[in-house]
Amino acid sequence: MFTILPIKGYIDQIDGFYCDGIHAGLKPNGNNDLGFIYTKEACTVAAVFTENRFQAAPLKHFLQYGENFKTNFVLINSKNANALTGKKGIESINTLFSQLDFGSLELINPVMSSTGVIGNPLPIEKLVTGAKKFDLTAKNGENLSKAIMTTDAYPKTCIYEVKLENGTSFKIGAVAKGAGMINPNLATMLCFICTDAAAPYEDIKEALNINKETTFNAISVDGDTSTNDTVMVLANGKSNSYDKEAFKEALRLVMHDMAMLMVADGEGAKKVAAFEVINAKDDKQAEIAAKALSNSLLVKTALFGEDPNFGRIASTIGASRIDCDDEKLVISYNDVVVFNKGEICFDAQTEAKAAEVLKKDKYKIICDIGLGDGKFTAYGCDLGYKYVEINADYRS
Repeated sequence: MFTILPIKGYIDQIDGFYCDGIHAGLKPNGNNDLGFIYTKEACTVAAVFTENRFQAAPLKHFLQYGENFKTNFVLINSKNANALTGKKGIESINTLFSQLDFGSLELINPVMSSTGVIGNPLPIEKLVTGAKKFDLTAKNGENLSKAIMTTDAYPKTCIYEVKLENGTSFKIGAVAKGAGMINPNLATMLCFICTDAAAPYEDIKEALNINKETTFNAISVDGDTSTNDTVMVLANGKSNSYDKEAFKEALRLVMHDMAMLMVADGEGAKKVAAFEVINAKDDKQAEIAAKALSNSLLVKTALFGEDPNFGRIASTIGASRIDCDDEKLVISYNDVVVFNKGEICFDAQTEAKAAEVLKKDKYKIICDIGLGDGKFTAYGCDLGYKYVEINADYRS
């Protein structure tokens, strides 16, 4: 048995982890744009990356270390993605690290993560000058959370304490960014999960791959998948505490928290909808339909307009090409049934009730396919004027 409790603070509350963020000159507004995560001990590290075929240089650099290496330093910058920069992008990372010297504090297999504009060379001089200002004994998770933001409206963090039956405990928490280019198969997002659990690499990798499917791979803002998407877990083992099932569940909670904060912060978004597809032929078909709904621009604009247009819901399910039959389909907004097995339940009173649901910040759209026991929930947001405004001039 175990107990998982949310606690206040940032990842710097986890034993052995240090972090900070500064302004290095990448953002013209003077906001933080460069941060780090550091541990004196080398951490067990596992990561999952974007499925975009054009992976950014930091991802390629990470993968050059091979399987199951250890690191104690992560350098993170915003405003520049270091993507589509070819071999020079990787060389820039190596050059940058070769110029960093923190005295007696050794960097072990340092890794880098970047977010921002695609197709620009990494500004090495600014990054080196900025990084030399770091105090690797700093504990300032708030500064770090702001340094990795791009179009995010707010920082994204969480932390939990896990108490085990044997009296020991460990902590696990995350800092993340993500608001646009969010699509299943990860998102335009960076997420760094830190823990003092004594978790072995194989268990971390297994839990990470299982939990990503119902968290980061289940959210969509705009249907675009970035070049830099990264979810990284760093475990320093300082607590000497571990339980496989407790760790897996705590990691799921952290990943779910971060994913929900991202979809709620979808550029200009005001609504978060859970598209709950149930009783599909199988789980895979439920997943296909749910993700089609979370990605549909017509559905997203209906959410923005607070219009319970169930026709768009049904049409999107049909277009997803799963097995379905309108004589078995039931569509509900929360508990308001608007279509029931071929019967339109959309009189003025029902439409008004459904419209009230769509005025809420969060709600479910439940689609009962009626052909089996498959189920999957995907998460999406509305799409409005602000999204176009933000992305029309993103490079500035």
